Amino acid sequence: MRTIDLRGRRLTPAELLAAVPRAEAARGLALATAAEIVHDVAARGEASLREQAARFDGVEGHSVRVPAEHLDEALAAISPAVRAAIEESIRRVRLASAAQIPPDRVTELGPGARVEQRWRPVRRVGVYVPGGKAVYPSSVVMNVVPAQVAGVQTVALASPPQRDHDGRIHPVILAAARLLGISEVYAMGGAGAIGAFAYGVGSLGLDPVDVISGPGNNFVALAKRVVAGVVGTDSEAGATEILIVADGEADADLVAADLVSQAEHDEQAAAVLVTDSPGLAEAVAERVAARAAATRHAARVAIALEGPQSAIVLVDDIPAAAAFSNAYAPEHLELHLRDPRPDEYVNAGAVFVGPHTPVSLGDYLAGSNHVLPTGGQARYAAGLGAATFLRSQQVISYDREALRAVHDGILALSDSEQLPAHGEAVSARFDA
Repeated sequence: MRTIDLRGRRLTPAELLAAVPRAEAARGLALATAAEIVHDVAARGEASLREQAARFDGVEGHSVRVPAEHLDEALAAISPAVRAAIEESIRRVRLASAAQIPPDRVTELGPGARVEQRWRPVRRVGVYVPGGKAVYPSSVVMNVVPAQVAGVQTVALASPPQRDHDGRIHPVILAAARLLGISEVYAMGGAGAIGAFAYGVGSLGLDPVDVISGPGNNFVALAKRVVAGVVGTDSEAGATEILIVADGEADADLVAADLVSQAEHDEQAAAVLVTDSPGLAEAVAERVAARAAATRHAARVAIALEGPQSAIVLVDDIPAAAAFSNAYAPEHLELHLRDPRPDEYVNAGAVFVGPHTPVSLGDYLAGSNHVLPTGGQARYAAGLGAATFLRSQQVISYDREALRAVHDGILALSDSEQLPAHGEAVSARFDA
């Protein structure tokens, strides 16, 4: 991992943003490629999806729409331990998601004048579950459960076909879908799946969805940007990020373990340590090297850690570390600090406080959601939850006297905006 030394410098917000390690070139290329793929699916439908499966997944002649028996077979074959873990994750995420539903509220603005604020679910959701370099039954849970809690009527799920499973989706993903009662499942991956959800594929019986959610690589994340405005999307949950803020009292081996744990996702994964302790930085670098070399996906981890998106950042003090973190706006933020003060870290998809709260906990069984904004979007976007699938709707109800009370004000404002018919529409209700 490279070192970025920011000590002895007073950086402006713009300079902090410029110092943030990002793989911008990779995202730029991904956006252009994603747009091409999405538009091809919109134009050619199933033929395009099959060509992409052959090109990217090494799969041909597979069932793009997954038969029900594949789901049943997968559930029957799943190990009891994995099934129990998925069911416990479902239970925890369901409880935490239910707490995210805002209550309907009625505001009485005066006699006969009321505005009701209510929340309504979208009708149909398309969930994307990655399946390239790793298998993510946890992402099935994290996407489907909040949609169900929100009251979504139909959920369709897509995941890449697997060459090692005769073109089927990985059986653990299928089993998780079956446990959640999802029957509309498609073996399609990457940006093409996002395009299929947005535009529909008639030959597969795939109708367009209202909202697309789910994590993926940069191509998946940026395909959501391509279809934005055609459908709603969650935040761009692209290649994973972890930023750890640690002081000299932190356990270097735990910090290293957590950096490596996220680097194993993908070669584009970002692993960043920010610290005011040169001693800790040196110790973490040594432990990262040892753990990265020994882990199962050592080659993938090495590429991620050597990339421009990963670094050890040295700062003068912990307030400077907080400022850097807020500029970076990480997907996952871990605080390994004697005095963590999580309220000071306002820009993060999720904050993990203390040495016994690793990101891996949030990936599986914390009850929180692991589909989170990446690429700095945590400055303005939220992680996935029940609210992702809800729309705020206002219901306004005024009687005649309540409208009369604001008649003159409406006329004054409509005249000031040179829109007299607005005022006349109100006056018409009081003409003799």
